[in-house]
Amino acid sequence: MQFDDADRRILRHYLADPGLARAELAERAGVTQATLWRRLERLTEGGVVGRMQAVIDWRKLGYAVEVSLRFTLDKTNPRAFDEFIAAAREVPEVVGIETFLGRVDVRLNVIARDMAQYQEVYRRRILALPHIAEVEALMLIATIKDGEGLPL
Repeated sequence: MQFDDADRRILRHYLADPGLARAELAERAGVTQATLWRRLERLTEGGVVGRMQAVIDWRKLGYAVEVSLRFTLDKTNPRAFDEFIAAAREVPEVVGIETFLGRVDVRLNVIARDMAQYQEVYRRRILALPHIAEVEALMLIATIKDGEGLPL
């Protein structure tokens, strides 16, 4: 898929404020509404623009603790990844699952209302996940940059 300056302007403004009315987005990107509509359609069909999703601030909902858990799995079982991920999906406090190549195999992002709840989730749910060889916990203190945009 080829991109030109108009596509980049559209994507830059769309990423900065996805809730913009289409007329305002077209104006900011310097294109007509018809051009904007055609290009967004092409970018969506091409898989560049995906589905819209809500960004939830867990802290405002009372979840004061966020921990990133990095796992190295015991890969002697060929189904270790699949079984671990299937079990992790069943833990309601797990809000993110990512897999990696390298020393770390999987990262889970876990939220809890407080340290007591986190400790309970960690002991009863997380440590019960299958095929764990090693786990490292990193507690989130602050998010400095999160999805502010790409160099388009």
